Amino acid sequence: MAQKDYSIKTETLARFAKALGHPARITIMKYLAQRTECYCGDIQEELPIAQSTVSQHLKELKDAGLIQGEIQTPKVRYCINRENWDYACQLFDDFFGTQLCNKGDKGCCES
Repeated sequence: MAQKDYSIKTETLARFAKALGHPARITIMKYLAQRTECYCGDIQEELPIAQSTVSQHLKELKDAGLIQGEIQTPKVRYCINRENWDYACQLFDDFFGTQLCNKGDKGCCES
Protein backbone atom coordinates (compact mmCIF):
# COMPACT_ATOMS: atom_id res chain seq x y z
CA MET A 1 0.00 0.00 0.00
CA ALA A 2 1.34 3.44 -0.94
CA GLN A 3 2.18 5.83 1.86
CA LYS A 4 0.21 9.08 1.88
CA ASP A 5 2.16 12.27 2.35
CA TYR A 6 0.99 14.95 4.74
CA SER A 7 -0.12 18.21 3.21
CA ILE A 8 2.28 21.13 3.32
CA LYS A 9 -0.16 22.98 5.59
CA THR A 10 -0.24 20.06 8.03
CA GLU A 11 3.56 19.80 8.08
CA THR A 12 3.88 23.56 8.57
CA LEU A 13 1.36 23.57 11.42
CA ALA A 14 3.27 20.73 13.11
CA ARG A 15 6.56 22.62 12.71
CA PHE A 16 5.06 25.75 14.29
CA ALA A 17 3.46 23.72 17.10
CA LYS A 18 6.74 21.98 17.88
CA ALA A 19 8.59 25.29 17.98
CA LEU A 20 6.01 26.65 20.45
CA GLY A 21 6.07 23.47 22.53
CA HIS A 22 8.20 24.86 25.38
CA PRO A 23 7.27 27.51 27.97
CA ALA A 24 10.51 29.42 27.35
CA ARG A 25 9.70 29.76 23.64
CA ILE A 26 6.20 31.00 24.38
CA THR A 27 7.70 33.54 26.79
CA ILE A 28 10.17 34.62 24.10
CA MET A 29 7.36 35.07 21.56
CA LYS A 30 5.30 37.11 24.03
CA TYR A 31 8.34 39.26 24.79
CA LEU A 32 9.09 39.86 21.11
CA ALA A 33 5.43 40.62 20.35
CA GLN A 34 5.64 43.64 22.67
CA ARG A 35 8.63 45.10 20.81
CA THR A 36 9.62 46.10 17.32
CA GLU A 37 13.08 44.59 17.89
CA CYS A 38 15.31 43.45 20.71
CA TYR A 39 18.73 42.01 21.34
CA CYS A 40 19.46 38.52 22.59
CA GLY A 41 20.78 39.82 25.93
CA ASP A 42 17.45 41.55 26.55
CA ILE A 43 15.58 38.27 26.13
CA GLN A 44 17.86 36.43 28.54
CA GLU A 45 16.97 38.91 31.29
CA GLU A 46 13.31 37.83 31.00
CA LEU A 47 13.93 34.11 31.48
CA PRO A 48 15.22 32.09 34.42
CA ILE A 49 17.65 30.13 32.23
CA ALA A 50 21.24 30.44 31.03
CA GLN A 51 22.17 32.48 27.96
CA SER A 52 23.25 29.34 26.10
CA THR A 53 19.80 27.80 26.68
CA VAL A 54 18.10 30.99 25.50
CA SER A 55 20.20 30.78 22.33
CA GLN A 56 19.03 27.20 21.74
CA HIS A 57 15.39 28.25 22.09
CA LEU A 58 15.93 31.20 19.76
CA LYS A 59 17.46 28.82 17.21
CA GLU A 60 14.38 26.56 17.36
CA LEU A 61 12.04 29.52 16.81
CA LYS A 62 14.22 30.85 14.00
CA ASP A 63 14.49 27.43 12.30
CA ALA A 64 10.69 27.18 12.37
CA GLY A 65 10.47 30.61 10.74
CA LEU A 66 8.61 32.28 13.61
CA ILE A 67 11.39 34.78 14.34
CA GLN A 68 14.19 36.33 12.38
CA GLY A 69 17.56 37.61 13.50
CA GLU A 70 20.17 39.97 12.24
CA ILE A 71 23.76 40.12 13.42
CA GLN A 72 24.75 43.59 14.59
CA THR A 73 28.17 43.03 16.08
CA PRO A 74 28.60 42.17 18.88
CA LYS A 75 24.93 41.23 19.36
CA VAL A 76 22.10 39.62 17.44
CA ARG A 77 18.80 41.45 17.06
CA TYR A 78 15.63 39.31 16.99
CA CYS A 79 12.05 40.08 16.02
CA ILE A 80 8.93 38.16 15.06
CA ASN A 81 8.69 37.15 11.42
CA ARG A 82 5.27 38.76 10.91
CA GLU A 83 4.46 37.01 7.65
CA ASN A 84 5.06 33.55 9.11
CA TRP A 85 3.44 34.49 12.44
CA ASP A 86 0.28 35.58 10.61
CA TYR A 87 0.33 32.30 8.68
CA ALA A 88 0.80 30.33 11.93
CA CYS A 89 -2.17 32.16 13.46
CA GLN A 90 -4.28 31.27 10.42
CA LEU A 91 -3.26 27.60 10.56
CA PHE A 92 -3.92 27.33 14.30
CA ASP A 93 -7.25 29.11 13.89
CA ASP A 94 -8.27 26.68 11.15
CA PHE A 95 -7.11 23.72 13.24
CA PHE A 96 -8.79 24.70 16.50
CA GLY A 97 -11.72 26.61 15.07
CA THR A 98 -13.16 24.34 12.45
CA GLN A 99 -11.54 20.94 12.22
CA LEU A 100 -11.77 19.71 15.79
CA CYS A 101 -14.19 21.91 17.66
CA ASN A 102 -17.64 20.89 16.54
CA LYS A 103 -19.25 22.16 19.72
CA GLY A 104 -22.72 20.89 18.86
CA ASP A 105 -21.60 17.32 18.22
CA LYS A 106 -20.78 14.83 20.95
CA GLY A 107 -17.60 12.88 20.48
CA CYS A 108 -17.59 9.16 19.92
CA CYS A 109 -16.61 8.56 23.57
CA GLU A 110 -19.37 10.71 25.03
CA SER A 111 -22.79 9.31 25.79
